[in-house]
Amino acid sequence: MTLAPQSVRTQLPLVDVRGPHGSRSAMTCHYRCGDACDQPVPNPTDHGHVRTEIERVLARRAVLAAGGAGAGALVLGGLVSPAAAAPRGKGKGKPQPKPGRPVPAARQLGRTPFSPVAPNKRDRVSVPPGFRQRVLISWGDPVTRDAPRFDVDRQTPEAAARQFGFNNDYVGVLPLTRTRALLVVNHEYTTEPMMFPEGRYTPDQQRRIAMANHGMSVVEIQRANPRAGLWEVRNHRRTTYNRRVTTDTPFRMTGPAAGHAKLRTSADPTGRRVLGTLNNCAGGMTPWGTVLSGEENFNQYFQASGTIDPAYATSYARYGITASGGGRGWHEVDPRFDLSREPNEPYRFGWIVEIDPYDPTSTPVKHTMLGRFKHEGANIAVAKDGRVVAYTGDDERNDYIYKFVSRRKMMKGSSRKAKKHNMTLLTEGTLYVAKLVGDGTTDGVFDGTGTWIPLASDRKSFVPGISVAEVLLDTRLAADKVGPTKMDRPEDIEPSPVTGKVYCALTNNSTRGTAVPADEANPITSSMVRADLGAPLTPASGNRNGYVLELTERRNDPTATSFTWNLLLVCGDPEAPETYFGGFPKDKVSPISCPDNVAFDKAGNLWVSTDGNALGSNDGLFRVPVTGPERGRVQQFLTVPLGAETCGPLISDDQLTVFVAVQHPGETDGATFAAPSSTWPHSDDFPRPSVVAVWKG
Repeated sequence: MTLAPQSVRTQLPLVDVRGPHGSRSAMTCHYRCGDACDQPVPNPTDHGHVRTEIERVLARRAVLAAGGAGAGALVLGGLVSPAAAAPRGKGKGKPQPKPGRPVPAARQLGRTPFSPVAPNKRDRVSVPPGFRQRVLISWGDPVTRDAPRFDVDRQTPEAAARQFGFNNDYVGVLPLTRTRALLVVNHEYTTEPMMFPEGRYTPDQQRRIAMANHGMSVVEIQRANPRAGLWEVRNHRRTTYNRRVTTDTPFRMTGPAAGHAKLRTSADPTGRRVLGTLNNCAGGMTPWGTVLSGEENFNQYFQASGTIDPAYATSYARYGITASGGGRGWHEVDPRFDLSREPNEPYRFGWIVEIDPYDPTSTPVKHTMLGRFKHEGANIAVAKDGRVVAYTGDDERNDYIYKFVSRRKMMKGSSRKAKKHNMTLLTEGTLYVAKLVGDGTTDGVFDGTGTWIPLASDRKSFVPGISVAEVLLDTRLAADKVGPTKMDRPEDIEPSPVTGKVYCALTNNSTRGTAVPADEANPITSSMVRADLGAPLTPASGNRNGYVLELTERRNDPTATSFTWNLLLVCGDPEAPETYFGGFPKDKVSPISCPDNVAFDKAGNLWVSTDGNALGSNDGLFRVPVTGPERGRVQQFLTVPLGAETCGPLISDDQLTVFVAVQHPGETDGATFAAPSSTWPHSDDFPRPSVVAVWKG
């Protein structure tokens, strides 16, 4: 039975949260991104907006919605990831994947009906009737063979570097056999007030422990029931694959910028060897069996003990790097985070990193060819000619969408030779930035055309006066010069494995319509349009609920330099006239606010997780068909606990499982370790970020 929004409201009235960060707490804003939304917008340019008559478009949308017709909708004609080809063999670093038998369509999660979960404020993961859930792994659980048991009163950097890190975000699952797989998880940031009993640790101890809790984890999991979606973590002492990546793990720089003077530091005069990865947010699995991870709000980790060389002022400002940073104080325990002593260290972060989970002895890499900015993540499409395309967004208000097209073609097969070749594909090619133009009509549809503007290849810069390496090191500054479109926090971007269309979650922008003009690609979405044509807007409302952008590359070729676009979802309360759900009747969808990560199932449905729900409910995960008569039918599949964000997600039809990372549970204003607002997953008297598996049971 479908639960309509009207009945939902009887349990939890939907409200428009008026703070600048949606429902995010000030604590989350401070520790996750260094209060980015309270800082000046780093993009000072005045170009790149699609100048359309947005009032007419929005007013027309209101009339169509009021008529209930849903008219004007523009409908463009194993593990759910690019077909992962893992290497063959046995033993450490040599897996022998044996995908399970194909799951009948009727049993696939993408085709399984469910009753939508109502908006709520419960301190638990709420799933539909008929589904079950289990916590797979939590902060502090042992990962490596020599990891000690977690003791919140006896944390050390050495122990943390062997245990599951804090604030899990991206989730990837790569097959080993029919019953075993590798779980790969990002650890985006730490929230010290929720991690440490008051008075138990000195500030420097907290800093060192927090540094070890950043990075990534690789953990072997196994089926607890081969006939269901029930999974469990394999004993850490019985696996050779488990691995922790922290701020001390060596990374190798690749691509044209590797070795550049701006990458050289006292500890690394070559500019080719970096320690650690920071603020890893979303990611993606490659067709050759590796994982890509995006370094996002890296700027907040740097501070200055003295003066800053003015030669860095323009570059630092464009990336939000300041003398005070996020106030973490890491420069007091590690001089490389001191801008006064190591001004080049920030250039060693802000990249897409690649890790081979199948080989725990391998050195991860940072790909300079994909540009340096606040990457949410990266996802791969393979063109018909064999070249690979990586889509990635810069998660900042008024920044841009990018894609990279490889020079060389992917080698098919799972041989060592093929994998070695494919792991070089992201080092040579061309980096582009997107410009969107609205059609300017009053058809009630947010749509238009677009162009991919080249910035640099590995051989040539397309930005006058800037070298290839400089384009890649200061990608934001280079992109500013070619006039791309400012977007509202472009986060996760992923191509559909069924249609090839590309979907981008654009989370929100509270300044849209005030400091930043609205346009057809970036409309205002907060209850500011009346139903009568020509009614005035309330621009101060801003874009608080976000939207989902749909791109169709020319001839459905991901290497093309032109595309058409439309907004699949204009998120918010379905009763608000400006919201839009792909043309589906608005009285039959779940409310959705602040889309963050996207994923697909084998049926081609889009799954959207949220971050900062501005409608008064906990964040959640939603299923949305993108083709056929149910296109735009938003159904809420789950909600996460109080104060938490829905991360991941991974929809695994082959394994009948939805994997979700529950990040920062209990991270609400006023909460402390001693007085938490949540104790989820209720294994202790304090909250622990965890990865959850949900399956049809």
